[in-house]
Amino acid sequence: MQFIGDSVWFGDEFGPYVVRTDRTGKVLALYETKLEGRPLRSPDHYAVNTPAVPGAFSTPVRRSRGFEGMAASKDGKFLYPLLEGPLWIEAEKKWETDKDGREYLRILEFDVAKEDWTGRSFKYRVEENGNNIGDFNMIDADTGLIIERDTLEGLPEDVCSGALRPDCYPTPAKFKRVYKISLKDTDADGFVKKIGYVDLLNIKDPNGAAKRGTKDGIFKFPFVTIENVDVVDGEHIVVANDNNLPYSAGRKPNVQDDNEFILLWVPDLLRAR
Repeated sequence: MQFIGDSVWFGDEFGPYVVRTDRTGKVLALYETKLEGRPLRSPDHYAVNTPAVPGAFSTPVRRSRGFEGMAASKDGKFLYPLLEGPLWIEAEKKWETDKDGREYLRILEFDVAKEDWTGRSFKYRVEENGNNIGDFNMIDADTGLIIERDTLEGLPEDVCSGALRPDCYPTPAKFKRVYKISLKDTDADGFVKKIGYVDLLNIKDPNGAAKRGTKDGIFKFPFVTIENVDVVDGEHIVVANDNNLPYSAGRKPNVQDDNEFILLWVPDLLRAR
């Protein structure tokens, strides 16, 4: 969600669409997604009548893998919706990957004044296939922050041993990061540059500032749905989880998560180029 002038802009993950409303929430316009002139639709798009069949992909966007994050340029001229998952290539029967087999996601560009897609896009390569993103916001004219995460939750110390028990995790979270990226420094294939990252499973908390989640001076943020990141000032960022009521239980097995907001001091990351 982005505020530009008197409008509020929403990136939707199910169409996927970009939606514009006024400040009261009245819908003013809905924009269908296009990439290089072709429509991008998920099985939940209003014009798609065939239900999704497990294992079959009749649309390039997988269900619930539309715009999970949407940044805005600092001057308010452009929106940068980011798809949560890779696109499906029907001709090749596979998800989009680079030459090394790594999946990548698309960052699209939308011109606010023209109310249309520019046709320009960027590629964001995930560190591990199957990872997805949780949020995207710009720091300045060229750089931004993206949450990249796996689909697991819980901590290694709570892993089950032996028979499965209701009070443990069969597979704990392994990958939860906030990356700083550059839209300006793309390579010849259009991939954005990853400048650095914060490991959300390994945050120093020597003074025990966190109310929960710290052990032996290390704080961990082991949620499935880490979906909020933004800059606070030149040295701090804020990160938060969606507790996904009632399905997220990252702190304690079978116990509904709270919403947690964490303030992180990361001057080196914010200054890195």
